[in-house]
Amino acid sequence: MIYITRKEHFNAAHKLVRPEWSDEKNIEVFGKCANANWHGHNFNLHVTVKGIPSEVTGFVIDLKVLSAMIRELVTEKLDHKNLNIDVDFMRGIMPSTENLAMKIWEQLESSIRLNGCELHSIKLFETENNYVEYLGQK
Repeated sequence: MIYITRKEHFNAAHKLVRPEWSDEKNIEVFGKCANANWHGHNFNLHVTVKGIPSEVTGFVIDLKVLSAMIRELVTEKLDHKNLNIDVDFMRGIMPSTENLAMKIWEQLESSIRLNGCELHSIKLFETENNYVEYLGQK
């Protein structure tokens, strides 16, 4: 089994807030992420797929195809958007990095499978120090 990763980038804003909570409670729980005027991140997304290389091409997946798939299904929908408001697949979901990684998985999994390999992990860097890695529902 070979694992191959494609890195993509997007910028997005969000706010972590529970509308049923007071401003004080939201700030207590979410800190700066509950800023009333939103805040943004420069996200780095690592999509790792696994499979057996083709005898013809030597590829698990053509990285140009994987990159185009990620751009079409994920980054074009997220880049320079407000995760709370603008992104259809995040509607009604707390836009934490954890939830975003799981929803990105859902956007990509079936298309990757149709290309003859399997989605192994989504690694989503919110900052250079903080990232989430999601391996799917096992």
